[in-house]
Amino acid sequence: MERRDDVRRAADAQAQPPPAEVAYDQWWAGDLGSAVRCSGALLCLLLLIDWAAGDITPARGALWATLAVLLFVILHPARVAAGEDWLASRGLVREHRVRTDHLVSVHWLDGVSQRLVLRDSFGGRVEIDPQVLVANPGLWYRLDKGARRSSSRGSLTCGETALRRVAERIDSETALAVFKVSGLE
Repeated sequence: MERRDDVRRAADAQAQPPPAEVAYDQWWAGDLGSAVRCSGALLCLLLLIDWAAGDITPARGALWATLAVLLFVILHPARVAAGEDWLASRGLVREHRVRTDHLVSVHWLDGVSQRLVLRDSFGGRVEIDPQVLVANPGLWYRLDKGARRSSSRGSLTCGETALRRVAERIDSETALAVFKVSGLE
């Protein structure tokens, strides 16, 4: 009886695929630390100026603290993660998730900060910085794999150019890194 249970457990373990690995933004913690340091430096600087001028009051201190918190909210980086057929971006308040194997569109937004906007057929929408994909090959691999599935299904109607643009940027960054390491820059 005991042997049968062991065989059954072993068969069940082999029948279930191993959980897919999740890739995270490796630089998120450093970016979060930078946001905290910038906010703290602003608060300290403003309080120091008020203290030196002799104008420091609790109300002004609260105002400066509010400004520092506002700066932190603005600078807080989104935590980007990707797994088998999904990509998620978690901000301070909520998480946005998109199914990469059901992508409908991918748009590249230029401006003060570049953004990549992904939409899936279920209404999911994720907006991320393309530099996160460039700096994290695991995230790019999972996104590209799912986008290729979407493209082969025919659901990705708009965005192959944006994905190609990210791929070219990743290729050029990789080539530069190889040249630097080999001393051929």
